[in-house]
Amino acid sequence: MADTDKAMQELDDLFAAARDTPAPLPAHLAKAIMSDALIARAETQTPAPVAKTRLRAGIWQQLMVAIGGLPAVGGLAAACAVGVWIGLAPPSFLPDPAQLVGYTESTSVPYESFNLATVLGEEVQ
Repeated sequence: MADTDKAMQELDDLFAAARDTPAPLPAHLAKAIMSDALIARAETQTPAPVAKTRLRAGIWQQLMVAIGGLPAVGGLAAACAVGVWIGLAPPSFLPDPAQLVGYTESTSVPYESFNLATVLGEEVQ
């Protein structure tokens, strides 16, 4: 037990020493960071004609960018299809939209069900 406590204390001391002495930044990494920063700054300071060409994108491209690209449009299309499906064939626990707008089935239909054999059999006689 004492050996593990001593080993843990030594390990804690090593971690503390590592935290106290920061690692120096390599020179090639500093150069790469500065070159990326200069490129990013140059891109934000674009001349006006280039900025105008970006604004000339079509309305559909602007809409796609505003929505979030093709994955978002795919999700919207799937949600729309599910909404149409539920609207046309609602589950049993949802009210029928046709009844909500006041449509009722008329009782003046001569047949209880529209069985084709029954309808054709009546017309032939």
